[in-house]
Amino acid sequence: MQRYMLRRAVSCALVTGLSAGLAACGGGGGGSYSSNTPPPPVMATMALTMSDASADDWACVGVRVLSIALVPAGGGSPVTVWNAPTPAPYVNLEQLDQLGEILGNVQVPVGSYTGAVLTVAANPGDVLLTVAADPQSGFPLPGGTSVPTDQIQIQGAQGTTGSLTVSVNVTFDSPLTVSAGTSNALDLEFDLAHPAFIVGHTPPSAAGATLWAVNFKGPVRRLAVPAISRLVLRHTYGTVTGVNPGSLSLTKDFPVYPATNPETAVAGEQTLTIDVDAANGTIVYDLDAGTRTVVNSFGGESALNGKYVRIAARYQQDGTLVAVRVWASSQFSKVWLSPEGHVLQVDTTNEVITVANEDGHGVPVTVNANTQFFFRTPANASADATPIGTGAGFLANEDLVRGFKVHVSATDPLAVPMVADSIDIETAAYGGYISNASDSGFTYTSQYLIPGDNYAVNLGYIAATLPNGFDDMGNPITGFKWWDFTFPTALTFGNGATSSFVSAVQGAVNFGGTVGALPAWGESVATWGDGASNTSGWYVRDAVLVPTPLPLGTVSTAFASSTLFAGGTFALAVPGGTLPVIVAVSTTMGSATLVYQIDRSNGVVTVSPIDITTGAGLAAITAGLSLGAPVKVFGVPQAPVAPATAGTLRAYVVVYYTGTMPAM
Repeated sequence: MQRYMLRRAVSCALVTGLSAGLAACGGGGGGSYSSNTPPPPVMATMALTMSDASADDWACVGVRVLSIALVPAGGGSPVTVWNAPTPAPYVNLEQLDQLGEILGNVQVPVGSYTGAVLTVAANPGDVLLTVAADPQSGFPLPGGTSVPTDQIQIQGAQGTTGSLTVSVNVTFDSPLTVSAGTSNALDLEFDLAHPAFIVGHTPPSAAGATLWAVNFKGPVRRLAVPAISRLVLRHTYGTVTGVNPGSLSLTKDFPVYPATNPETAVAGEQTLTIDVDAANGTIVYDLDAGTRTVVNSFGGESALNGKYVRIAARYQQDGTLVAVRVWASSQFSKVWLSPEGHVLQVDTTNEVITVANEDGHGVPVTVNANTQFFFRTPANASADATPIGTGAGFLANEDLVRGFKVHVSATDPLAVPMVADSIDIETAAYGGYISNASDSGFTYTSQYLIPGDNYAVNLGYIAATLPNGFDDMGNPITGFKWWDFTFPTALTFGNGATSSFVSAVQGAVNFGGTVGALPAWGESVATWGDGASNTSGWYVRDAVLVPTPLPLGTVSTAFASSTLFAGGTFALAVPGGTLPVIVAVSTTMGSATLVYQIDRSNGVVTVSPIDITTGAGLAAITAGLSLGAPVKVFGVPQAPVAPATAGTLRAYVVVYYTGTMPAM
């Protein structure tokens, strides 16, 4: 199976809080106050969403976020901007691969904020884990397994039984400024791919069962959102409460987890207004009547009032939401049922794709001559509403491969077999080991357990003139960009970006024996057309050199400081390898290697982050990485530098163990 550390490019966020940029509510106008009564704060409307970077081993990572508060820059108590409805619904983070889950529009006092505080429910049953249909080789549980609640250990839980919570403090890299009359954005990310988020261990006291430690502190962060019009949103569920010619009003709904049969809705308390696409038309699917219409006004759609809907929407730059497609039914199970998830298999012979659902099972979907493929491009309204392909030929050309994130829709979602009416490609991600790199493109070769799932695809770069996000200062950039996942702030773009990428991917480390050489691995987000002369076909917007996860190894030369690698090094030996490899650990502030100490005692695991930019942290890693210590490393291969003739692994994450030794 493809390495599970291959990730989508980090150009989109994980938990995305977006501002709708609606008009602010004025404060202090027309009222009179005594000198001892401060005027009420000026408020701005902010649309709050959540998203994630996914992990291939899980189909469902359900969490209950109870509240979100912002920390004022000038000090004072955090300001709560969102509270979950009662009962708090689950949000399946695994479904939010580069997608924003809209929680609703919230009122935020105008001002500057330096952080956020998330309160997450931490009682038994408040975190749900379901294994993916096809987890990576060696994963300790079969595909589709739901982990029992007594085998999930939530780290840092506080409070009394029945009211346990975890308070997650997120410090912003730069202040979040919320202004009246502008589109403000907050982007918080749950990183399921983070090695310390979900840690499996098999202590003797568990009688062979694998226990799973869930650590919220560390894998949550905020990323900047310079342009909300480029954000790809997950389909939004709700109940229509009003139909106007220009817009729909709805109350946000959430599906029940674990899924019920038929699926039912948990009503939210937030309301949304979503406009019709008057210029390009909004496609409306009536799943009860089996009809499809394109409308430029909702004036003739009064029958939508009171119905459940699923909406593919996009943000305008001013913060308003526009409906691209609307699916409607009197039954929630019909709008929810269509499979949403990652593509597990593409059978070009029988013209069937298999899509993972949230229960960890694969759903076969037939593609026929009428199936339309859409690529979500919210920044381009016309492209967002126009299919990029039709029929099974799209599969034969490898324009849809394993790993893409899609949402399938069918006119009859209860039919067996299900026949796709449309397929929304929400994330077009290619990945694997990199070869044949040149200034015109490179080859990705995947490595899945099932040979028929694999591909070797040659991809070109986007045109140098195509807009492609922003740099860390918020300045727009164009053309191909790349970076090490280990150093996401060191973005390379502009003149020389392709040639420097070619040089970077030549690195490899060689363990010898049955392990052999490990080439550079990466993942890219692709776009349809290169933005210049080619209007079709996939082209890479970016490439991320991702950490290669190594087998559990041992320290063959103890950790010691090193001026050559701006930090320290140790030698790593892995089973099946005959050559030790030098692991370089950075202690540079802002780009330091992430180090975790995992203590296992009496069947309980404790995950402790170690800040190796401090003296205490450096002492801890020096003691932990002694000769013979078990260690797990995630790193990017580098070209050999003497005396590391077998190559060097630049470490992104180092995990070392104390107490009961790991069994996996």
